[in-house]
Amino acid sequence: MKPRLGAVPPYLNTQPLVVALERDPATFALSYLVPSRCARELADGTIDVGIIPAIEYARSARPYWIVPDIAIGSQGPVMTVRLFCRRPLPQVERIALDTSSRTSVALLSILLREKFALDPQLIEAPPDLEAMLECADAALLIGDQVFPHLDGKLKSLDLGREWTAMTGLPFVFAFWAGHQQALTPAHVQQLQRAKDQGLCQVPSIAAAYSRECGGSPEFYERYLTHHIRFDLDEAAQAGLRLFYQLAHRYGLIDAVPSLRFYPAV
Repeated sequence: MKPRLGAVPPYLNTQPLVVALERDPATFALSYLVPSRCARELADGTIDVGIIPAIEYARSARPYWIVPDIAIGSQGPVMTVRLFCRRPLPQVERIALDTSSRTSVALLSILLREKFALDPQLIEAPPDLEAMLECADAALLIGDQVFPHLDGKLKSLDLGREWTAMTGLPFVFAFWAGHQQALTPAHVQQLQRAKDQGLCQVPSIAAAYSRECGGSPEFYERYLTHHIRFDLDEAAQAGLRLFYQLAHRYGLIDAVPSLRFYPAV
């Protein structure tokens, strides 16, 4: 049986990881789910491996294994994980959260307390910025839906920038992870090749996204090459471990997990 993969819907920052898999469906059964649902379906066994929020790796009751050398992260400004504010941050008392990425919610909670010494009320809301700001002083928005709001009309905080400014390390938002026996070394190598092939196709990915959604291909290409980091190297792993340590400090996870990797050979 082919391993069942759960990938994020065709958000721009996941396309380099999956575009080659879409064109070669023989090895994997690929389905698209938002990150939080990927985590749920991985937990209940509906899928074998998924692109899951980094925080869910630590929250799982069952141990997962990580596909090495692949992640969705940033080092500095990530651009598409932002806190939009209608008043100065020290005056923010209530924040509406887009919960489709639980890692971003956890990162915001850590930054508010560790860097800014703030503890506002956090509420969940559908990812509609205007509606979110009607019921809160600030709103956390993630992913492609951030692009239309980068015109500077609202003050915003880039969470990737704030993390790296605080720690000097990359931040890891998500990665491929799954059940221990789900992938062979050959499967791992194929996922790694798919990433490499996808990164070679960034110009065409950006052009296709531009045709579908508007905006310039150059803008989207720069986003994928200068803002999103697709490696899970030693620096990214150090950032991930620190994230887990801080998440544990603030009660967001019960324990700091070790990083377990599928063998690639």
